[in-house]
Amino acid sequence: MPTDVNSLDEMHGLGLAVGGKLSRGDILLLNGTLGAGKTSLVQGIGEALGITGVTSPTFVISRTYPGSIPLIHVDAYRLVGEPWALFDDLDLESQSPESITVIEWGDGFVERIADEYLEIKIEFGEADDQRIVTFIPHGQRWSGFTL
Repeated sequence: MPTDVNSLDEMHGLGLAVGGKLSRGDILLLNGTLGAGKTSLVQGIGEALGITGVTSPTFVISRTYPGSIPLIHVDAYRLVGEPWALFDDLDLESQSPESITVIEWGDGFVERIADEYLEIKIEFGEADDQRIVTFIPHGQRWSGFTL
């Protein structure tokens, strides 16, 4: 069921709620256009894990934040249309079992490292600040996921 989010603070709060449900090895795929609030969501997830200072990894492609469960934040925007080797060079398969991995713009990439992941789709609503967030489960781990 879609969730309405009406501000960046609410998106951050949604990230806190999602982060509270995550376990080591979980992988999230974030889909949404530029400015949809993906980074605010990840900042909330990070805060739920006790991690601060989460920023967009657009220019560095991937950032790892240490914590009791490390957070790997990948922005694959610049990799779209590029050879798979650039994504594979991130070596997420070896890191993700011990971390929580969040991949923005990861369609076509996430499937290379996991069969089970939670897709979070963020769409603009009718009001300027409104976002419609939909959780799409992939695999048994995410079957029946609710907040």
